[in-house]
Amino acid sequence: MSSSSPPPPDDDDGAQDVGADADGGDGRSLGYGEAEYWDARYVEEGGAPYDWYQRYDALRPFVHRFAPPASRILMVGCGSALMSEDMVNDGYVEIVNIDISSVVIEMMRKKYFNVPQLQYLRMDVRDMSMFPDESFDCAIDKGTLDSLMCGVDAPLSAAQMILEVDRLLKPGGVFILITYGDPSVRVPHLNQSACDWEIVLYILPRPGFTEEIRRRVLDPVPLTERGRLPDGFVPEDPDSHYVYVCKKMQGLTGTGSPTVNHIESQGDE
Repeated sequence: MSSSSPPPPDDDDGAQDVGADADGGDGRSLGYGEAEYWDARYVEEGGAPYDWYQRYDALRPFVHRFAPPASRILMVGCGSALMSEDMVNDGYVEIVNIDISSVVIEMMRKKYFNVPQLQYLRMDVRDMSMFPDESFDCAIDKGTLDSLMCGVDAPLSAAQMILEVDRLLKPGGVFILITYGDPSVRVPHLNQSACDWEIVLYILPRPGFTEEIRRRVLDPVPLTERGRLPDGFVPEDPDSHYVYVCKKMQGLTGTGSPTVNHIESQGDE
């Protein structure tokens, strides 16, 4: 992904046209969902590291609660972020990083050639057919779905991504989605008819927000039956990031994925 975050969604689908930042060389404006856009930006930025939205230290409580270090992790839209490196330093043993930009993937391969826990693959999150079904314990996305929602055919792109993530997770596996999108514009995309998620929502203030927060970081935010925020609920930080922890329920028998026993043990503490 890029070194600047897209603006928060402000319409019913959370989609915005922000594709005028780059030109495809044939007069076309390129959008956030296109590889050429990201290739051009990463060349311009020279591969400088950047983490969208939140750094690992802020997300660590969620990652540790829902994905033990033995998990096989899929990092969706890795970009030039330091998060995977930080997770390896924190004990995680296998993180597969994908991005649509061949430029950034080559940069990251060279940077981490001697880190066996990290793998970098050029791939479109809307088509991850290279991976077999149920091959990951946890998938993490911070910003990729938001970028697709800023591109053309946003609802179709979002559906393709969510269905692919669902396919790749083992029963009981967890999708951790960090996004600007509040439940009114994200839960409908998560709830594809072929998916069966157990969704828990958390809210994080943006980095640098200094006003008092009444909730603890790991206090879930209740959702209505329609998957919306309760009436009158307003985050202290209007530019908060929403953290959706989506547990895959299809085929769940209580065994198979290390995330299952890990989550249950966390709940017993």
